[in-house]
Amino acid sequence: MKLDIHYLGLSIVFCSFGLGCASTSSRAKTEVCVLGMIHGDHVESKRWGIPQVTATLRALAPDAVLAKIPPDRYPRAAKEFARSGKIEEPRVLRFPEYTASLFPLQKQMKFEIVPCAAWTEPMAKDRGAKLARWQTVRPGDTAAMNAGMDSIDPLLEEFGFLDDPRLIHCATYDEIVKEGLEPYDRIFNDDLGLGGWANINAAHWALLEQAIDARPGQRLVITFGGWHKYWFLERLRERDDVVLLDARRFLP
Repeated sequence: MKLDIHYLGLSIVFCSFGLGCASTSSRAKTEVCVLGMIHGDHVESKRWGIPQVTATLRALAPDAVLAKIPPDRYPRAAKEFARSGKIEEPRVLRFPEYTASLFPLQKQMKFEIVPCAAWTEPMAKDRGAKLARWQTVRPGDTAAMNAGMDSIDPLLEEFGFLDDPRLIHCATYDEIVKEGLEPYDRIFNDDLGLGGWANINAAHWALLEQAIDARPGQRLVITFGGWHKYWFLERLRERDDVVLLDARRFLP
């Protein structure tokens, strides 16, 4: 497998005399950058830690950040941060990229935070209970799921450090993650219901797409876990009103 880590080349648009330049219309399109987060690992990482996340968001200068925060959890988190500069809301507290980077940075840069996670606590508990039970009653399926997931990190490590944002934001990363998650998605998605891999990503995407549609012509940044990234990129590439920004152009 060939590692795709080359930056995108600059495209040159030639305009015929007397005709409008195509670059004018492209600037009117919505710009979207998908950043892959590593959640708790941001705290210790020297490559993709909180300072690097913050620097990348500064360089991107977004109009809005579409975050992995459930809409019903966001108001409390925003209120807590506005009041004390600290967030205690349990779900948001799990993500240091938000508590230590996104919320403090929003205070300085004034971009909008849009909560776009379809996660719910009942769904998560149901998924966890089913997967735990299936270890006993569906051991073959569970083994196939685990084998796929366990293959991801060793394959990625052939190309670099797991917390290297240049690896996280290349096509090879997405290909390996998608392949490793295929057994989990194929075997368990329907049985998991709302918590299935395709199902939850579709629900996330519905919120993301709604946010994108409501902000034409803006620069938007999506911040979800790195494993979700390929799912969103595939759908963003289907839209002709979106310009995808290569995250590697904005890394410190």
